[in-house]
Amino acid sequence: MQNKISLDKLKKGEKAIIHSFEKDDLPAKFYELGFTPGTAIQIKHKAPLHGPICINIIQDNTLVAIRKSEASLILTNKI
Repeated sequence: MQNKISLDKLKKGEKAIIHSFEKDDLPAKFYELGFTPGTAIQIKHKAPLHGPICINIIQDNTLVAIRKSEASLILTNKI
């Protein structure tokens, strides 16, 4: 079994599968953007000074930017 790591801890270029969320009441916007368990993602860019993180949702090749604080709520398994 792989260790879960929060999305904000992944490095640029790393790929992962979304496992679960820290909070059960995560805003619906995350589901609407494609952040669902089992979804493969890749970190495309991380802004300096705790800025936003740009993530590629691999299955539909969508780029999404979210806050670092939001990314910390998404648990992943590296691939």
